[in-house]
Amino acid sequence: ASNMLHDFVCTCDKDPSLTATDGPATCDKDECSSSPCGMDQTCEDPVKELSSIHDFTCTCKNGVVTTGAAATCETDECDPSPCGSGQTCNDPDKASNKLHDFVCTCDNDNSLTATDGPATCDKNECVSDPCGNDQTCNDPVQELSSIHDFTCTCDNGVVAIGAAAVCEVDECAAAISPCGTQICDDPNKASNKLHDFVCTC
Repeated sequence: ASNMLHDFVCTCDKDPSLTATDGPATCDKDECSSSPCGMDQTCEDPVKELSSIHDFTCTCKNGVVTTGAAATCETDECDPSPCGSGQTCNDPDKASNKLHDFVCTCDNDNSLTATDGPATCDKNECVSDPCGNDQTCNDPVQELSSIHDFTCTCDNGVVAIGAAAVCEVDECAAAISPCGTQICDDPNKASNKLHDFVCTC
């Protein structure tokens, strides 16, 4: 009822917060600006107009897509297991939107793990020097699926599998004494040493 001009207000029907005075309101709106999608999701609003609200899409990294709302990206990355044979898979965040966080653990050595891929379960058992003094260690198959298959070989030819060999030998106890008619003494017969016997006249 007043004489004022140019004071009319235009309000967008579907979003009354969008207004303009003395001219049409700008009702275009990028719905992704409010981050309606969940963590680790990609939001896209193909038509940024209020006439097409709730048409934004949320896309999970694993390909799940939802229109007009955050997607449910829940997935158990361990089903089926991406880990190798002899490994256990665990997905701690299967109820969240996280991907590539599964853990592979070697069954026979839980200290060997890897995230987002199979663990390296190969292991040279000879590294820890399981054989005794003066023994040669050999691990023919360096995989956890074949642990305790290393061999320990004594200088005198005695071989043990999966443990240190017992190389004890009394060199003076041979059927024919290495000292002939002299007195033979093997001071280290309880060790792995060979050729250390002593002949005494």
